[in-house]
Amino acid sequence: MLAGCALPGTTRPGSAAPGGATAGPALVGVPPPGPASGAISFAHWRGEDRAVLDEIIAGFVAENPDASVRQDITPSSDYQSTALLRIRRGGTGDVFTAFRGAQFVDMVAAGLYGDLSAQPFTDNYLPRLVRSGRDASGNQLGLPYQYVFNMPLVNTDLLAAAGASSAPADWDGFLGLCEALRGLGVAPIAWPGGEPANAGQLLNAMVMNNAPTDDMFTAIEAGTARATDDWFLTTLRQYAQLAPYFQPGAIGAASEPCQQVFASGGAAMLATGSFHLTAVRELGAAFPVDLLAPITTDAASARHQGVANATFLVGVSTASEQPDTAVRFVEYLSRPEVASRYANGTVQHSTVAGVEYTDPDLRATVRWLDAPVILAPRFQFENLDIRSAVENACVEVVRGVPPEQAAEAAQTVVDQRRPG
Repeated sequence: MLAGCALPGTTRPGSAAPGGATAGPALVGVPPPGPASGAISFAHWRGEDRAVLDEIIAGFVAENPDASVRQDITPSSDYQSTALLRIRRGGTGDVFTAFRGAQFVDMVAAGLYGDLSAQPFTDNYLPRLVRSGRDASGNQLGLPYQYVFNMPLVNTDLLAAAGASSAPADWDGFLGLCEALRGLGVAPIAWPGGEPANAGQLLNAMVMNNAPTDDMFTAIEAGTARATDDWFLTTLRQYAQLAPYFQPGAIGAASEPCQQVFASGGAAMLATGSFHLTAVRELGAAFPVDLLAPITTDAASARHQGVANATFLVGVSTASEQPDTAVRFVEYLSRPEVASRYANGTVQHSTVAGVEYTDPDLRATVRWLDAPVILAPRFQFENLDIRSAVENACVEVVRGVPPEQAAEAAQTVVDQRRPG
């Protein structure tokens, strides 16, 4: 794929890339594509998107009859741990995706992402929503294809029954809402405390206004902040206050049972995110759904009202033997009409400009695209062991461990795992 330009990989200014290198490998510039032909693999973790993507692939093949696209889908937890090695070997993931944060950083450092900066179709994306796919030098390596909201889903019928006409503006109001919901005989919050991949989603909202800066977890990982700082201790104490409002058995719960209790009306909130809208509808939820993030401060101190994440970072593999077809497929995905089919078919908001939302749930929540939200803080972590330790402190507090003890345990892991 043409000789690459000698550009640095993804590192923070002045920091080391994973593995201790001070810079990543040279980037490979992706050339303008030739005709699409041959078979390629699209590697991702969204099994629930298979049918919609099959339809999109059929449209691509109709335009490019000499090409074919195979979906290689791995469950998200396995994809997080194995995708890099499988894609680097070749044969899988000519086009591939990455989670924002640690996985994207690792894949860039490994030289997997071709540089898409010169491709005209990158202009189809909303500039403010594709920054998470750039490296430190501003090269557009991945294109975030989804804009999801990592904040609780809420049954607005139950919200109204509890006497709330709008989301609470402060922490006392949120606790009061939880108490009113419990008085209705439902669990205020369904929380998958036994599933690390989703138990940590609530943490995004719990820290968004408590932390003194928006780079709070970058600071903990870098050692300029600590899990024992007052703002994080405040967050842990608030988890202890929420514990009575989680569903029974929350500590060991996975996402699927939480989705079921929410879909059946047994819980007012599902503390995961908009990416579970399709799942709860398929489980029979017929009530109106919105998004609601706890405001953990007083109203005047709240900088953010919610949490979003620009993720599912689509890129072209430098190991691909069919780079022309891979680039053509990414260009096809980047068309507004195609992105609209994906968004409405999967109930995911999009980073592509000009997408028309026809799905009722997307239309009901589209205002959040322009709301004062923070980019999901938990994906600031580049070291997954550190992220797990910090997130697990919240689980331990709900279990009954004193906040100070849980914070000290987390900080011990941070100190052990932090480079340098």
